[in-house]
Amino acid sequence: MDPTQTLGIANFLSQADAITKGAIFILLVMSVSTWYLIITKTIHILIARRRSQGFLAMFWNAPSIEAVGDALGDHPPSEPFSHLTNQAIVAARHHAQHGGSRLTEAGTAAEFLTRAIRQALDEETARVENGLTVLASVGSTAPFVGLFGTVWGVYHALVNIGMTGQGNLDKVAGPVGEALIMTALGLAVAIPAVLAYNAITRSNRLLLSRLDSFAHDLYAFLTTGAHVAEPGVVVPLKSAMTNSQGQN
Repeated sequence: MDPTQTLGIANFLSQADAITKGAIFILLVMSVSTWYLIITKTIHILIARRRSQGFLAMFWNAPSIEAVGDALGDHPPSEPFSHLTNQAIVAARHHAQHGGSRLTEAGTAAEFLTRAIRQALDEETARVENGLTVLASVGSTAPFVGLFGTVWGVYHALVNIGMTGQGNLDKVAGPVGEALIMTALGLAVAIPAVLAYNAITRSNRLLLSRLDSFAHDLYAFLTTGAHVAEPGVVVPLKSAMTNSQGQN
């Protein structure tokens, strides 16, 4: 049999010790976790984007904010914009009916509404960023796990060569080449994780920017009943709320 036919991944796995197999298992877990997050995050982003477009169309075409609240009561929020709107409307109605009877409701209606909107924004930020830590960790550590497996495999290959006394190129190339498979596996796991992390982070940044701008409009509607921002001008939520509170 041709000696080159015995070389390859299968031969490498059959000769790998417990430490090398452990590194391969870690890379396998990282890869499965990465692709699970990529698939689920992509599906969720596409569904949420489609639902957000439908809700925003309904919101801007609604006759009043009360009509929007009634529509959300019949159809529970299923995406960031409707969730933020529902939280804000519920907070405004609650404060109007009960006032500041508890410490968390202390202050004016505008201050209570501000806290409710900020809490909703924090919840959405935490939700959309869920799983990004895993992708970042995989992207930064997988190459080093693969490199460790490579170093360990090369070490054992050199030890075996030293014990047998056979240091010819055909004896060295096979074991060392098989050990380098670990480096390739590490990169194969890390590259999709890094690309997915960058793509999802950009998508989340755009979403949160739109959500913050929408929160400003929502705050203006609930406090003044009118849209105070000029068309095409994005007013930061924090500064708008601060100015409104100062006027109160």
